[in-house]
Amino acid sequence: MILEKPRHHGKHERPALPWAVRLVVSMVSTVVDNACSPNGTVNRRLIHFLDYQTPPISTTSVSSTDISIDATRNLWIRLYSPSNNQLLPVLIFFHGGGFSFLSPASLAFDMVCRNFATNLPAIGISVNYRLAPEHRYPSQCHDGFDALNFIDENWATVLPKNADPARCFFAGDSAGANLAHHEAVQACRTKLHTMKMIGLISIQPFFGGEERSQSEMQLVGSGLLVSVPLTDWCWNAYLPLGSNRDHEAANVSGPNADDISGLDFPATMVVVGGFDPLKDWQRRYYEWLLKSGKEARLIEYHNMIHAFYTFPLLPDFPLGCANQGVHCQVFIQSSKPQI
Repeated sequence: MILEKPRHHGKHERPALPWAVRLVVSMVSTVVDNACSPNGTVNRRLIHFLDYQTPPISTTSVSSTDISIDATRNLWIRLYSPSNNQLLPVLIFFHGGGFSFLSPASLAFDMVCRNFATNLPAIGISVNYRLAPEHRYPSQCHDGFDALNFIDENWATVLPKNADPARCFFAGDSAGANLAHHEAVQACRTKLHTMKMIGLISIQPFFGGEERSQSEMQLVGSGLLVSVPLTDWCWNAYLPLGSNRDHEAANVSGPNADDISGLDFPATMVVVGGFDPLKDWQRRYYEWLLKSGKEARLIEYHNMIHAFYTFPLLPDFPLGCANQGVHCQVFIQSSKPQI
């Protein structure tokens, strides 16, 4: 379901961002560009300059706690429990950051998950996974699925009693949405025992390929947060050595695509931003889901940049509120538990 016809922004068009947002985007882009070395390494100290880490805290609306799964690989989850005694859906979230940066404790993602938990409402679980380039694919996917198995096997002891195992949703943004897709495919093939996955929320997913899309070529310049040189660096750092961007981990709808037509793949909501250079790949993903016989919905925010839901000054912040929050609520409420 496409809510509105796609709009094509010209090469010289720029998003109308508040000056404070533009300043933050410029600063983040500068730090990330300088931290990503041409030799494929990353300056973690420089990245940590921007990555403010939040501890788990309890407020009147949501309490959070960190749960370790495997300390040897820093695999852990952050659990968000809203102060709501009703039976609630469970949202398992994979954070973005180009597979190479950030964590559930990063301020932006802690804020996103708190908004989800409070405003949907839902039990939230945010998954930490190993980062590239120190750990390449499939390390992140293995971590994600091990976290899912841990949740599934320890449901009664880890989650609050009002967590509904029949209404579980996978979600992610950017690289996290890529991971959420692959975790959903794996969950379909291996069958979880306790929780039933009935929906996937894919927020500006990070997909790509050897071909340069129209939006990648047109949407260039400052204020966009994402650029072709940066995404190329991320793919080079993440994919197995010797692979190109048509690897199935990057180009999920391309020549090496996994056939999901026979899988009980969940209904999927794909969120796209009009000023996101990745938007053409995101639309292709939506179209590929439909061609594979799966239920999919496309939600477009025509004037938004990549990761717009992490900027409080933008009109469509926060993720749990405003228009996007309404779309998430409708999607979750309309997704029926499996019998």
